[in-house]
Amino acid sequence: MEPVALTTDRLLLRTPTSQDTETVLAAAQDPDILRWTTIPSPYLPEHARSFTEQLVPEGWVNDTMFTWGLFLPEGEDLVGMLGLSMRSSGMAEIGYWGTKEHRGNGYVTEAVRAVCRWGFSELSIDRVEWRAEVGNQPSRAVAERVGFVVEGLLRAGLVHQGVRRDCWVGALLPSDLGLASTTPYLPAPR
Repeated sequence: MEPVALTTDRLLLRTPTSQDTETVLAAAQDPDILRWTTIPSPYLPEHARSFTEQLVPEGWVNDTMFTWGLFLPEGEDLVGMLGLSMRSSGMAEIGYWGTKEHRGNGYVTEAVRAVCRWGFSELSIDRVEWRAEVGNQPSRAVAERVGFVVEGLLRAGLVHQGVRRDCWVGALLPSDLGLASTTPYLPAPR
């Protein structure tokens, strides 16, 4: 698939390119991003180059991972990064981070909602999963503001810096955003 740019009321979501390598490298030096995400630590110039020049474009070409940089449209200041990775037919996993200077403004929440809507309507996804290491309250807050339902805790559910860690898992369904699913859904009786 060709990369898709999305807009929200306050953001331009576009594919990060080689011109963004230095900006991505600088943002990824933030100790909070290194602490809570699975990007390499330390995050070196070669990691940023590989991300913008290989990982991002290959994900779009192979329809396996759709990545957007979150930019303020007036100056294209980077406010975050967001990826939607296909996990199986009709299911994707979302990951995101916000830059230190722009946290607390709702930008990541706005972008996550827009990307999920796009995935449901354009990719026929019926479930977007979110995972975060237990304790990553900012990520959980974003997910819950968007409408993700936290479904539980996965023991040893993710690997971060070579260590298996417990993580929260949640999901967003098209119906959570008032959209129709492509496959019928029959919830378990409660």
